[in-house]
Amino acid sequence: MRAQILKIAFAFLALVISFGVQAAEPRATKEEAVAIVKKAIDYIKQNGKEKAFAEFSKPKGQFVDRELYIAVLDMNGTMLAHGVNPKLIGKSLIDIKDVNGKAFVREQVDLAKTKGSGWVDFEWNNPVSQKMEPRSTYLERVGDYFVLSGVYGK
Repeated sequence: MRAQILKIAFAFLALVISFGVQAAEPRATKEEAVAIVKKAIDYIKQNGKEKAFAEFSKPKGQFVDRELYIAVLDMNGTMLAHGVNPKLIGKSLIDIKDVNGKAFVREQVDLAKTKGSGWVDFEWNNPVSQKMEPRSTYLERVGDYFVLSGVYGK
């Protein structure tokens, strides 16, 4: 009887440990952020803007992976699609600033207009940890809008 209880306890402990390891998924990398942006742009080309933007705006859709998600903004800083906060869609974010006062959306728009792609760094709330963290976003311009995703942490 005692041996059976020990076996159950060890099995339970192994289960708890395995869930703990799975819960601590590795953070997304910059390479993964670039890859998901390119995947999103391919999806737009294959399916059109309307279908693509709807897909990008699904919080549990195929374009959300850990803290990676797709956002699309026009050249005036208006949100066209957002993977974790669909309430932002249709809102102008051009003057929004991070906790340090950085007008990062304005910087993203400027980068999209001048270079067409690149990285913008700022502080933002991580949707996975629910903590304010450094964020690096990668963007690529597609016509009159740009697609972005980003990673959190240093």
